[in-house]
Amino acid sequence: MSSEPATFYADGVRLAGTFTSSEAGGVGPGIICVHGYTGRKETYMPPFVRDLTAAGFNTLDFYHRGFGDSDGIPNRIDPAEQVRDILAARIWLAERPEVDAARVGIMGLSHGGGASIRAAAIDPGVAMLATVGAPGNGERWQRSKRTPEEWDELQTELAPDRVARAMTGESLRLPYQQVSPPGPAEREAFKTMYRTEDAYPDGYPIENIDLACGFSAEDWVGQIAPRPLLLIHGEKDTMVRFEEAEALFANAGEPKELHVIPDINHAEVYEPRNPEVYAGVIAKLLEFYRAGLA
Repeated sequence: MSSEPATFYADGVRLAGTFTSSEAGGVGPGIICVHGYTGRKETYMPPFVRDLTAAGFNTLDFYHRGFGDSDGIPNRIDPAEQVRDILAARIWLAERPEVDAARVGIMGLSHGGGASIRAAAIDPGVAMLATVGAPGNGERWQRSKRTPEEWDELQTELAPDRVARAMTGESLRLPYQQVSPPGPAEREAFKTMYRTEDAYPDGYPIENIDLACGFSAEDWVGQIAPRPLLLIHGEKDTMVRFEEAEALFANAGEPKELHVIPDINHAEVYEPRNPEVYAGVIAKLLEFYRAGLA
């Protein structure tokens, strides 16, 4: 496995990632690996890159603007901007001499899956798409994390922040767990695995909630057809509830597949948290990409 730094631009913003060439050598397919809402791709993406490249796929994994080594407003998560990051990543990967531009797919994890859906809908250069634990509707997803009373309190907090953003360009920053509360089944994973406070001690802007609520991947998913779509989701996911996968699947065109993993939560699809479940996830992903890209 041979890796090298990747630098490309979206909206003039410098994005940083890693290109890893497949162990098969020659010219072959490529897969863009898109990270989730926490921005901690260094925690859970390496096993996917390792196994995809071992199976003959070139990969590009990168940090969205505002995360890792990429430029941009720190930890600001605008799904529409992330769509443009993914579109730029697809162009960059397709230009690599090791990559067959007609065989470029995307793998979007969690929130990155939602942004990847819109990117694939827009860009016919995306040959196929797989998501793992993706939300379909931003407002429904955000509401599902809170009681009705907590949602009302949140609206009270957001009102003055919208004024502050307009007047100063700044948004209140809070720890990740307050901006995007983990579900009850995932709380332990955020303490032991994601560790967002360690990576991003300044917190995440509360503006991210408004940005999420204005984005709905399920409105775009139908435009991916007739290119193949695979949705992988844990049945007991309380971070991104299973209803999100159901809504995406209902709105998608053929060919499509919803692969349901019984009795697991959002974090267990990642090797550092549950190697056995991860092994099943990567096996399904490899089956999917081999059928359409190999």
